[in-house]
Amino acid sequence: MRKIEGRKISYELNDKPIRLLGRKLRLRQVTRLREEDHQTAVVTSRWDLSAVEVAYRMFERWRQENFFKYQREEYAIDALVDYGTEAEDADRLVPNPERRKVEKELARAQKQQREVESQYGKAAQQHLEDRPAMRGFKISQLELGRQLRQACRRVEAIETRRDRLPKQVMVKELTGEPLVRLSCERKHLTNCIKMVAYQAESDLLALVRPHYARADQEGRTLIGTALQAAADVEVNQKKKELRVTLLPLSSLHRSEAIATMCKELDRMKVCFPGSDLRMRFGVALEVQK
Repeated sequence: MRKIEGRKISYELNDKPIRLLGRKLRLRQVTRLREEDHQTAVVTSRWDLSAVEVAYRMFERWRQENFFKYQREEYAIDALVDYGTEAEDADRLVPNPERRKVEKELARAQKQQREVESQYGKAAQQHLEDRPAMRGFKISQLELGRQLRQACRRVEAIETRRDRLPKQVMVKELTGEPLVRLSCERKHLTNCIKMVAYQAESDLLALVRPHYARADQEGRTLIGTALQAAADVEVNQKKKELRVTLLPLSSLHRSEAIATMCKELDRMKVCFPGSDLRMRFGVALEVQK
């Protein structure tokens, strides 16, 4: 059992060296037993990591996708900030719209080819069921054979035309109306603020995790609930303190977990921005008890 990024990790692993390319390439294979009849292997050149770290990085690889999914759902990272526009970078490479048109034409031609091939195959199967050999089949299916050859030639011609077109072109090479894009300065600023807020949420979650059994399943929900909870704010000029006391949450064990987090925050001795007031945090547990 190892503790990585504040989480206790336990795997059943097998770590062994392997050689590929005629034993010229020396790599490492870490295999995890996930179920009694299922194993997952990771091949890597990282010899500096422990087997547990290799497995952890592999099986936590979806965190990036989950991060953006969470940002879209909880922080509205895809939301439109303003309607302002700016000129597109003239030298930026973009997908070639002419190639895209040809690719759509190719997809239609390939679909038609598959349909004719299917009809030709069904006709051949029916012929074999009626007769033991394919003799006379091409003669009986002259029209269908002609359609198939024509469809194949059309696909080949479109593929040749597509391959002559570059996949990307510069914006300045495009014809038609000048390209514009949504202004990005405000969008970048608001996205930075959202990511900082997410990092703050993650840091608070790390403080709660040792004291909340379901931190991995509903820890972020707990933090979000605490941040939105009502609170009493009191300024004590004599002690130079700004005390924030949260009202109890929906259950005692949640309130106790947040109260423990507040104690950890108190130990950091953080002052309110722009003042010398030390911030103190707590939860009104006596009301709940």
